Amino acid sequence: MLAQDFKHFFDTSRRQGVILSFGGDLSENVLFSLGEVLKLRMNQDATDSSVTKRVFGIFVEQAQNIIRYSADKVSERSASGGMISAGMIVVGVDAGRFYVVCGNEVPDSDVPTLRARLDHLATLTGDELKAFYREKLRQPPDEGSLGGSIGLIEIARRSSAPVEYDFQELSCGRSFFCLKAYI
Repeated sequence: MLAQDFKHFFDTSRRQGVILSFGGDLSENVLFSLGEVLKLRMNQDATDSSVTKRVFGIFVEQAQNIIRYSADKVSERSASGGMISAGMIVVGVDAGRFYVVCGNEVPDSDVPTLRARLDHLATLTGDELKAFYREKLRQPPDEGSLGGSIGLIEIARRSSAPVEYDFQELSCGRSFFCLKAYI
């Protein structure tokens, strides 16, 4: 049964165009290693360099969001100084377009703010996203931000379509947040 179940998972992933999938505890070191695998795979497939850069940039931003903001933290700070958080990230190809999708748990209290930010970004044109990005660079990071408060803007700018997102309410005051970007 084990081999049959796992083979089914493997085949389903292949049918859905998955070229890289990781689920579990994620850190900056794991991100670096996964990034190397992703770059190698895209180079082997002779992917256009501008597409590779956009896919890689979105992949890094999404992985960093998991590491920094997942409510399912293994460690606030590991021995190497970095955070370790649980989540999942997948890169694939669908109808000739790359996609990067990630998922992780977030506190229910973060859902309205995340939803408002993503809804706002979806209304902006390419030029408006660029202007908004520059405006945010001149401002201090948002309260509670562990970065420059520009990660979601970066993802939206590099995407070829508005990002898709969803939340599924879980127990204990958390929701599962999923974000998908097409390139």
